[in-house]
Amino acid sequence: MQIYLPIAEMSVSVFLLLGLGAAVGFISGLFGIGGGFLMTPLLIFLGIPPAIAVASQMAQIVASSTTSGLAAFRRKALDIKLASLLTVGGLVGTGLGIWFFAAARAAGQLDIVIVVSYVTLFSVVGGLMLVESLKEFWSSRKGKVRSRRRAGEHPAYLGLPLRMRFHRSQLYASVIPLLGVAFFVGFAGAVLGIGGGFIMVPALLYLFRVPTSMVVGTSQFQILWASTAALLLHAIANQAVDAVLAFILIIGGVFGAQFGARASRHLRADMFRFLLALLILGVGLRFAIELVLRPTELFSIANGG
Repeated sequence: MQIYLPIAEMSVSVFLLLGLGAAVGFISGLFGIGGGFLMTPLLIFLGIPPAIAVASQMAQIVASSTTSGLAAFRRKALDIKLASLLTVGGLVGTGLGIWFFAAARAAGQLDIVIVVSYVTLFSVVGGLMLVESLKEFWSSRKGKVRSRRRAGEHPAYLGLPLRMRFHRSQLYASVIPLLGVAFFVGFAGAVLGIGGGFIMVPALLYLFRVPTSMVVGTSQFQILWASTAALLLHAIANQAVDAVLAFILIIGGVFGAQFGARASRHLRADMFRFLLALLILGVGLRFAIELVLRPTELFSIANGG
């Protein structure tokens, strides 16, 4: 059954959109990521204009993050203090990202910015995560145990001024790098239509060594508020939110996220990192292939709308 999307000005299968929403929602709940890094490329591959895809699917991120975040809160797998700090940085980055989005769209360069950013960011982040995961697998096979932080032992960036203690995450670190990561995640999320969890989750895991049990819920809390702000700003400032598309994605996303959150309880920490790395790297490579094979059909640098 086809449905007309008024802002995107095209017709798409309702069942296809519901299926995509449910699948991405499941992955969102499973890995503690907003899911936008999957949904935005999928919508673009369907022919939906990048600007509309980025803005509209933010609603799906908000919905899936809400359900996943509530599930993590009930399991007490959430560091409220750390999540609140990350939210502050994320909101500032989101505001600047919306401004950049509007400027790039007005200049007619938004489509190419989105495509190149996806290929670069996803390939780099996914590749680094995959290398780290393979190192862990190799160490475990050789009987080596991953070194843990000792009292007073931390990377130099955690020892910067304005340090704060986060008891639930077993972290004592400067808020400067934490706010910096959150700012970047908020900015990238607003421009690329992603929740930013695929950046925040590995950052918390590898840069700050936050326990895996705390990462998912903490990430979802930050994603929720940053994505809500991005959705509202996109709707008000850019008029790029297709309400029909957003509503369909929300229905599928909420349904899938609940099952993903339940499945995440049974996922081992090492397998969690490995699968997330493959997922991120795979999306980046898929985007690169589409860019090389059919750039003139799917994207245009001459028209940013």
